[in-house]
Amino acid sequence: MSIDKKIADDLIANDVRFITTVPCKQLAGVIEEVENRPEFHHVPANKEDEGVGLCAGAWMGGKRPAIIMQNTALGVVVNTLATLTQFYRMPLPMLISYRGELGEPVACQVEMAVHTKALLNQLHIPTYHFHRREDADELDAILKYTFMSNKPVAILTDATFWGGY
Repeated sequence: MSIDKKIADDLIANDVRFITTVPCKQLAGVIEEVENRPEFHHVPANKEDEGVGLCAGAWMGGKRPAIIMQNTALGVVVNTLATLTQFYRMPLPMLISYRGELGEPVACQVEMAVHTKALLNQLHIPTYHFHRREDADELDAILKYTFMSNKPVAILTDATFWGGY
């Protein structure tokens, strides 16, 4: 089974039906899987903070949401995460491509990687880092935790997890 299919299957198994995405080369397979599955209501977003707002609306409308995005835009969503999702105790799984580590070919990606985990830690957002394909076996439990605790949760997926740059 492809990792993209496994991720989509775990989202479906946890009743996640609303997904917003921002384009990302590493996450393209998951985004395509979401787009092609009738179980999902997929709404592409122009920016990550817009995506978090869409997820908030879905949650308030009775749907379980998720956002798929890059870590380079984490700075864009800090205010929205603190004042919307955390203040209102909104569960939000965030599947995040973690760019900027060893082997990264784009220099500007490195700067946000330096800050990603520190920002998530400062916001008290539980964070899981997937390095190997078998790390995805934890996704089901992470999704259950997210909706049980009513917290946003970050799932960082690095280039090694996706098979390299």
